[in-house]
Amino acid sequence: MTRIHVNGRDYEIAAEADTPLLWVLRDTLGLTGTKYGCGIAQCGACTVMIDGQATRSCQVPLDSIGSADIRTIEAIDQDAVGRKVVEAWVADQVPQCGYCQSGQVMAATALLKQTPHPSEADIADAMTNLCRCGTYNRVAAAIRRVAQA
Repeated sequence: MTRIHVNGRDYEIAAEADTPLLWVLRDTLGLTGTKYGCGIAQCGACTVMIDGQATRSCQVPLDSIGSADIRTIEAIDQDAVGRKVVEAWVADQVPQCGYCQSGQVMAATALLKQTPHPSEADIADAMTNLCRCGTYNRVAAAIRRVAQA
């Protein structure tokens, strides 16, 4: 059994030590807002926050988590910055298909928590999640909206 702390709750997980966090979240805990994209930590669809850092959960083995605080899109409204990010996403009509958006919101929230007034370079450096619909300009606009509020 492995203990993990997700969205403010403690869980005991019966899974292999090398099971990716993504599958623990989705299959064991039923938190399906975190999406599977590429499986090699390149696309960002699986982005969650681990101790406040945007992290691609598909490549994080369960046994490496320890006592870290894991936050998923399901709890983003419990975070003041996360709520503002979601409001900006709606105001700027960021999503098209929406598949990558939970990872995008998690990455944006982590950025704005660490750098409340990011430069364009900060946004470009932090927002490396892929979007097949090409909503990158709207993602950046929503981040700027939160930073200016």
